[in-house]
Amino acid sequence: MFYGKIVAGLLGLLVGGPIGLVVGIFIGHSFDKGLVKTLQFGSPENIERIKKSFFETTFLLLGYLAKADGRVSQQEIDHTETLFSQMGLTGQQRVHAKDLFRAGAASDFKLEQTVSTFLQTCGPRKQLQQTLLLFLISLALADQAIDEAEHAALQDIARLMGFSVAQLEQLLRMVQAQGQFHTGAAGQSPASSLSNAYEALGVSEAATDKEVKRAYRKLMSQNHPDKLIARGVPEDMIKIATEKSQDISGAYDLIRKNRDR
Repeated sequence: MFYGKIVAGLLGLLVGGPIGLVVGIFIGHSFDKGLVKTLQFGSPENIERIKKSFFETTFLLLGYLAKADGRVSQQEIDHTETLFSQMGLTGQQRVHAKDLFRAGAASDFKLEQTVSTFLQTCGPRKQLQQTLLLFLISLALADQAIDEAEHAALQDIARLMGFSVAQLEQLLRMVQAQGQFHTGAAGQSPASSLSNAYEALGVSEAATDKEVKRAYRKLMSQNHPDKLIARGVPEDMIKIATEKSQDISGAYDLIRKNRDR
């Protein structure tokens, strides 16, 4: 890659003469290096590495969360089996996922090393890291509650990923509120309060119509299947991740109907 050096060098020459040329080439070189790095992260080979890392890290951390209170309950085992079915995992994939889950629940599991490896693989993709964190929060809330041990474990994971306590708490509130709009088998959402709807979108009740719509569109974009796949979320997990879109739409519809009155 040398286009940045050529363009910046010419601009520098026109503006600052020979000295400007040197400065422009230096700036262009930095741009070219950054561009190459970005293209490498977006290559098909690297996307596959990210998908593999996302899958493995998810089940390792699920095991870690399940064991956070000292034991893995039958409810947590049953929920993991349900997750396998939702994802449509093959027999071999199930075996691999179970092995990862057990490894994450083991007493010698190394949390920092696991998260560090994931961060090195996914690179500067903060949205992908947040997607993984949201995925873990959603699964931790499968029984409608997060106990102290699970909460502490999520704080450790979030901290290692570079998220503050305040950011984690906001994500927890949003996911809990979004769950109030989850559509059941009959196609009907449970009765939900307007305050939950605003919490689900991460905005206050004092937000303007424009701010509410912006928050809604941002969340829908973040959960779009094509964007999730492009970030490196495995196809097996797309269905589970995109179910959030229905919950978000339910919250937005309640706010919109209330404001249209």
